Amino acid sequence: MRFGLIIPHRHSYVLPSTFSPSCFCVNFFPQNHNNNLNLPFPVGKGKISCCSKSEVLKSDLMEPKAEALVVNKSRTLYSPIDPYSTGNLKVSDVHTLYFEQSGKPDGHPVVFLHGGPGGGTSPNNRRFFDPEFYRIILFDQRGAGKSTPHACLEENTTWDLVNDIEKLREHLKIPEWQVFGGSWGSTLALAYSQSHPDKVTGLVLRGIFLLRKKEIDWFYEGGAAAIYPDAWEEFRDLIPENERGSLVDAYHKRLDSDDMETRYAAARAWTKWEMATAYLLPNNDNIQKAEDDKFSLAFARIENHYFVNKGFFPSDSYLLDNVDKIRHIKTTIVQGRYDVCCPMMSAWDLHKAWPEAELKIVDDAGHSANEPGIAAELVAANEKMKALMG
Repeated sequence: MRFGLIIPHRHSYVLPSTFSPSCFCVNFFPQNHNNNLNLPFPVGKGKISCCSKSEVLKSDLMEPKAEALVVNKSRTLYSPIDPYSTGNLKVSDVHTLYFEQSGKPDGHPVVFLHGGPGGGTSPNNRRFFDPEFYRIILFDQRGAGKSTPHACLEENTTWDLVNDIEKLREHLKIPEWQVFGGSWGSTLALAYSQSHPDKVTGLVLRGIFLLRKKEIDWFYEGGAAAIYPDAWEEFRDLIPENERGSLVDAYHKRLDSDDMETRYAAARAWTKWEMATAYLLPNNDNIQKAEDDKFSLAFARIENHYFVNKGFFPSDSYLLDNVDKIRHIKTTIVQGRYDVCCPMMSAWDLHKAWPEAELKIVDDAGHSANEPGIAAELVAANEKMKALMG
């Protein structure tokens, strides 16, 4: 259900240049600091801020621009970069992970946790981070992207992935690192941080997903259908009426079928439903990703596997119940108010349990990290982390 932080290759967007007049803004950085980082940041009560009504034309949202992304010389996605190293790490008898490093080899390490599960990484995920400050580590989780075997469910659980992150950290000889994750990546970031709080220097989370039953039911059992009835009917109608008591279970049966065409048909329908709902304004390029059978099979099959198994968590509220373990970690949560995939109730519940974490609500955005307001806040959160780390 959770789509990762992916900016289309060679694309950039004009990001919002203003906030609602109701938001009072201050600068995070002193006047003698790098002017490109001296961002006006809204300040609300406590640590909640709302940023709204980006002055961006629809054409700017839907049609990527070729020129550099600039908003008042700030909140800018960094220029595309290539990795300075890539590799494969064998983490079990079954699985081998693809990983890469870019940016500054001796910089502050940050690990990017992609969405899905099963979504994989993209070259443009590197662009949320200053390459002159950060050592940027991306990897594809088990069964996703360039990791092998593709779309494999064997030995593929949340706790396997948590262990993989540690194995990668140790392999790269990194004492501790910043963790950045959106959607399912936020779920995994919370699970990892709660398991290894001494290894995390800071958290940037987006589109919070706590993998609770009510979140799964909202998106896959009819709640979100009230907003997207047209897209929902196509998703629902793949399943016969007598099996619609649980669409997640019905899709699981098909995604695990011995017949590959049955698997592919279910994967395309599952993926298209999520891609159609990921933006505040539906994005046709995003929806077309469902037609890529290799991507869809990993995305749908691994997601569904995790959801059928309730995230492999011992209780529905596990991540909220264990917030005390990470309460001390500097954290920013970025949430689109109109996120249909991961509705804001989850970010709100997390913030209430963890008021020390700063919550940035983007009032004119949905789920995708590609949306201008969300992308701007993610870059700004990393810039703030830089200042906190000196």
